[in-house]
Amino acid sequence: MLKKQIPNFITLLNLLSGSIAVILALQNQLLMAAFFVALGIFFDFFDGLAARSLNVQSELGLQLDSLADMVTSGLAPGIVMFQLLCQAVGADVLQPKAWGASSFELNFPLIAIFGLLVTLGSAYRLAKFNIDDRQTSSFIGLPTPANAILIFSLPLILHFHESEWAVKIILNPYFLIGLSVLSCILLNAEVSLFALKFKNFSLKDNWYRYVFLALSVIGLIIFHFLALPFIIIGYILLSLMVRE
Repeated sequence: MLKKQIPNFITLLNLLSGSIAVILALQNQLLMAAFFVALGIFFDFFDGLAARSLNVQSELGLQLDSLADMVTSGLAPGIVMFQLLCQAVGADVLQPKAWGASSFELNFPLIAIFGLLVTLGSAYRLAKFNIDDRQTSSFIGLPTPANAILIFSLPLILHFHESEWAVKIILNPYFLIGLSVLSCILLNAEVSLFALKFKNFSLKDNWYRYVFLALSVIGLIIFHFLALPFIIIGYILLSLMVRE
């Protein structure tokens, strides 16, 4: 039935966007990669909404959604962190080798591999999500799209907020490694975080969602991309205050 495939088609658009983002990230075009990840997250939000609205939720859709998220919100941010670590130590970023060059030479600094912890942590979190029946109305651990926003905020801040302190902090390899480790912890922490799913639009039932969305919009208007990491931190702190 065609109606059943509409959410899956939207999920595949998420996967397509994430795949393009991965290619762009490998080419060190991090701003364009951020755009396609944002597009993928947009599709990720609406595939579930479409499935619920059309009442066509399926096991296939659940598995496909996680596979798409693995690329868009797992692999792409891991490569971005890898690239940032390469920049932090002043290395050429994934320059292709000439044909005939030794196949056993790595053309990137080993320290950059720490950035791929983001990908590993995301994979583990998504696998747990698929077998965890507690995460129907809320999340256990930071959702991978939120973590992707946190990681992609770094190149956006570097480009659009040209301040010396931002460069010193973000392009510090110890900061990047620490954030990669923290990312894995947050993704898999046994902490309940609210979902932005409105069962109704009652202010009483959704006041914290409205507060979060309002503060996020205000922060983005005033501080632009600099607000993104604080929005994710605020999301975690507000979730700790509110028990659904």
